[in-house]
Amino acid sequence: MTRRTTALSAAVALAAALALTGCSSSESKPDLEVSGAFMPQPVMDMAGGFLTIKNDGDTADKLTSVTSPLSDDVTIHETKDQKMREVKSFDIPANGELKLERGGSHIMFMELKSKPKQGDKVSIELHFEKSAPIKVDLPVEAPNHDPQQH
Repeated sequence: MTRRTTALSAAVALAAALALTGCSSSESKPDLEVSGAFMPQPVMDMAGGFLTIKNDGDTADKLTSVTSPLSDDVTIHETKDQKMREVKSFDIPANGELKLERGGSHIMFMELKSKPKQGDKVSIELHFEKSAPIKVDLPVEAPNHDPQQH
């Protein structure tokens, strides 16, 4: 019985230490970096945006929204079972990445205020649960551009 009590006490002490560590001001933060951003030239009054967010931090984060002067209706979507649906957020794992790519998760711009042409840049701002917003310029590429094909 004593051995079990000692093990339980040790487990409780460890759990308390971990909980306190999570509350400390030296808590690690997400370390986000955006790469591979682009928008295929829109052919209608909507467009998609694609990029990769790499997190080199020990803390996970979430992409919660995207804003852009190009549209007042910018949402984030996932594609599952050949169906696209809007989501509230995307997880960005600690020491991992979130890939927004053709045929998968992506940014959706509806009711464009203008139609950017190949060679233009579209500014967006990514909003996160924990990290400060990140401004990104999406280069506008050919309508059929797919970096995975290269």
